[in-house]
Amino acid sequence: MAGTEKTRRDARKQYWQRLLIPAFLILLAVSAGGADKSKDEETLKNAAKVLSEMLSSNSVPAEVLAGADCVIVLPSVKKFGFGIGGSGGRGPMSCRGGKDFNGKWSAPAMYSMGGASMGFQVGGSSTDFVLLIMSQKGVDAVLKGSKTKLGSDATAAAGPSGATRTGTMTGTDVLTYAKASGLFAGTSLGSATLESDKDANQRLYDKDVTAKEIVLENAVKTTPGGEALVSLLNTKTAKHKS
Repeated sequence: MAGTEKTRRDARKQYWQRLLIPAFLILLAVSAGGADKSKDEETLKNAAKVLSEMLSSNSVPAEVLAGADCVIVLPSVKKFGFGIGGSGGRGPMSCRGGKDFNGKWSAPAMYSMGGASMGFQVGGSSTDFVLLIMSQKGVDAVLKGSKTKLGSDATAAAGPSGATRTGTMTGTDVLTYAKASGLFAGTSLGSATLESDKDANQRLYDKDVTAKEIVLENAVKTTPGGEALVSLLNTKTAKHKS
């Protein structure tokens, strides 16, 4: 009897995987296909709101942010799962200027995040993510021009709360913070990937430009949509703390 019940559960799981995974991928494709410059600007504005709220609530401690070389804010990352989970979203990355990341924050470059988390999962949700890049290795990994896998190309860990910068921060390339709503179980950034959204960057800045050129080489000026995020970063973390 136990074997029969397990067989039935496996069959149900495979059924929902076959049904929902294609639907999820179609949803992501439709969302990306409908993007335009106004939506890119809206994403930048939403990212500023997300970071402001998480700083105000101390979900992302300003003291920890002050030690970051770069920051990525991903508002409303969509997730859906039943038997296998998927995620997809995009948002801006900004880095401090200067050889040792001691300068002001750069114009934002758009990034996309995707990933899958195996295991039995039920429900859908939208989650805001803030990723703090804490090391040169992490910066190099994210700017290398291809997909960056968290946990492999760059070590990642949940960011510490409060004002302390010890413990989990030591030796970690990327610190992650999240604010979720809705029902979702079993998700993780352990298999997530980051990649420069070349199309969005071209739309925003009206030319073909790489993420590295945007955030490290001052190749573009901040657009109206990105001004709130850059201003917030310069106000909250004017000085870089090593």
